[in-house]
Amino acid sequence: ARKSAAAIDERIKGGGDPGLFAGVPLLVKDVEDVAGLPTSHGSLVFKDAIAEADCTSVARLRAAGAVILGKSATSEFGFVAYTSTKVHGTTRNPWNLERTPAGSSGGSAAAVAAGLVPLGTGGDGGGSIRLPASYTGLVGMKGTYGRIPRGPRTGYGMLAAVKGTVARSVRDAARWYDVTTGYDPRDAFSLPRREEGWEASLGSCDLRGLRVAFSANLGNAIVHPEVERLVTRAADVLIEATGLSRVDIEVNVPENGLAWAGAGLPSLVGDLQEYWPECKEDLTMEIAFAMEAAPTYRAKHGASAEKFRVGMNEAMADLFEETDIVLCATSPMEPFAAEGPMPYQVGEVAVSPYNAGALTIPANLSGYPAISIPAGLSESGLPIGLQAYARRHDDALLLDLALAMEKAQPWPLVAPGAPV
Repeated sequence: ARKSAAAIDERIKGGGDPGLFAGVPLLVKDVEDVAGLPTSHGSLVFKDAIAEADCTSVARLRAAGAVILGKSATSEFGFVAYTSTKVHGTTRNPWNLERTPAGSSGGSAAAVAAGLVPLGTGGDGGGSIRLPASYTGLVGMKGTYGRIPRGPRTGYGMLAAVKGTVARSVRDAARWYDVTTGYDPRDAFSLPRREEGWEASLGSCDLRGLRVAFSANLGNAIVHPEVERLVTRAADVLIEATGLSRVDIEVNVPENGLAWAGAGLPSLVGDLQEYWPECKEDLTMEIAFAMEAAPTYRAKHGASAEKFRVGMNEAMADLFEETDIVLCATSPMEPFAAEGPMPYQVGEVAVSPYNAGALTIPANLSGYPAISIPAGLSESGLPIGLQAYARRHDDALLLDLALAMEKAQPWPLVAPGAPV
């Protein structure tokens, strides 16, 4: 890190462009390759797997002057919504150390919220940027699929995961887009670079009169009453501040847990099949269970999961014929215990483990962009996120919505007691 910082100093002395992130320290989620560092995927199985080269997004960040301090913790293979593994231990929420910062990008979110770094990389395959952002009071943007290249290792299976960041401010998130977006031939689904700068064009979208639908639960999730109260209030603030036109339509996004599991299993099996079942004792409970269930799942649900994904696409397309923006909660519940497990109850209501991602997974299965914006603090003093969805390629609209919320209802940059 010191060598990188010194190189930036020399670049400045020589009159060169230091880059948009000159000298900015950041952490890289431990599912992304950083040359010379292990990419463990949060697993003992790969704790000594040293990366030979930077992945595309990390290389672009370095070229923009960012200083890579090291890796941030992830849930094992990015599969669950809390960050506690056999290789990294338990990651805790700076707002309350007994609670989780969510997952799977929990390490980056905790570090940013604690004031250790201003930015951290993330990946979102089912809410893994947005849920940690919600739980730690940060901005978490899941872009249109392909916006940030995933190369050179893009994974297997259905197209669900994207790269991104957890950030303290909307402007930081927009600058991240300026640096990391753009076509990469090693990712066949990556999108061309946008001509207008993301940061430079912040605030340029005309929001007044755009149609917005609000449904705290998207029609099917079980949402805690305290979460619903906060996101309803935040949605009212945002709509009032921007002049959005509220439309009274039924929002009923299909339940999606099994289809999402189908999206991730091929990648997991591809990573572990060489080591399975000998590696079972090295895995967390959830990953071992997923590996055991994979053959049966693929036989019974593989084709139907892909069919469901097509159905989700149709449902989202139909929904966005009637509205331009959908607002909902990011997570159906407050941050839960840091060590897990996933809650099977919200308030007094029993829920499926898939309920935790019921509000975020639709963006992954459909490729639509979505952003988590700080909505306020619960009665117990924990951050809650408001989520906004838009049509594919309307990423700039979501950033402008978040910017409007940032101005109308500013949020703390870091958790109480953390350095700014």
